[in-house]
Amino acid sequence: MSTENPSKKLKMDVDAPLIGTHSGHFHADEALAVSMLRLLPTYADSPLVRTRDEAVLKTCHTVVDVGAVYSDEQKRYDHHQREFTTVFPGHNTKLSSAGLVYLHFGKDIISTVTGLQPGADLDLLYEKIYTDFIEAFDANDNGVNVIAPKDLEKAGLAKKFEDRGFSIASVVNRYNYTPQKGADATESKEEQQAAEDARFAKASTFVGEQFLLEVTDRANWWLPARNSVKQAYKSRLQHDPQGRILVLPEGMPWADHLYTLEKEKPIPEGVAPHVLYVLFPENAEPDTKWRIRAVSKENGGFENRKDLPDAWKGVRDALLDEVTGIPGGVFVHAAGFIGGNKTFDGALAMAQKALEL
Repeated sequence: MSTENPSKKLKMDVDAPLIGTHSGHFHADEALAVSMLRLLPTYADSPLVRTRDEAVLKTCHTVVDVGAVYSDEQKRYDHHQREFTTVFPGHNTKLSSAGLVYLHFGKDIISTVTGLQPGADLDLLYEKIYTDFIEAFDANDNGVNVIAPKDLEKAGLAKKFEDRGFSIASVVNRYNYTPQKGADATESKEEQQAAEDARFAKASTFVGEQFLLEVTDRANWWLPARNSVKQAYKSRLQHDPQGRILVLPEGMPWADHLYTLEKEKPIPEGVAPHVLYVLFPENAEPDTKWRIRAVSKENGGFENRKDLPDAWKGVRDALLDEVTGIPGGVFVHAAGFIGGNKTFDGALAMAQKALEL
């Protein structure tokens, strides 16, 4: 048992409420749970004790990921007990300590970080951040795969590469280990615990930074983009009679909003059910170049609804003009998902021609 700061004696009369979690090997969920709590004014200066001693845990104001108790009233947020089945509204993944903290404190955390007040925007962001960020922590800690291995095997599919070391959870796991093999062999138990706590603090800071980036990006860019994408969606027939081209006034996070808009209302007769290409300027300068982006299949990763034509892929500048028959070409990526032209008219002409090829 120790606190993150060995110079502080464990006191129960500290001004900020004491947070408790378990000692030993740590995971991404409790690292995130602790960092999220500390974004709230109540917990901003809270000390952390990492222990499995029940007597010490009882002295903590808030306990995450240990203690076999889930009770918001008691400020106990463990998920390891057999009877635990709690999920986030509208989802099926059992919560981890990260999900539990987010479930009960998430809206207050988002409001504190962004200034958003209770209402539709806050509710939307609360759901979006759980779906896109928090749920993966819950699934990882509860042993849930994105796709069950048996289903992949049944479908005859195999990974093209190994990605186990690419996730936030894998980064957090690396903090569990000392920089040098056997480096703690000569240290006392107190020194070993202090070193472990220091590694946990680094992991929690790292995960907290990723969470903050997610929240601020969604609040500052994703949320305001809704109205712009909606207006562009309403105007899409100006650029193609079937509405397959979307023109945005600037670069912005558009994909989520487009997928949502396509599901909201019945598509008029003669209008295509899906947008295939999105156009947007590179920057706000009056003579800026324009990009043409093939729309990915929803949840399809790098698979697009319609690639830019094969003959254009990997071609640039004057040669691209020759291949497309459209002046001002800049490039088309070899994978066919994005291209560029020196002008809006050129990019629009490329998109319109690509529709027919």
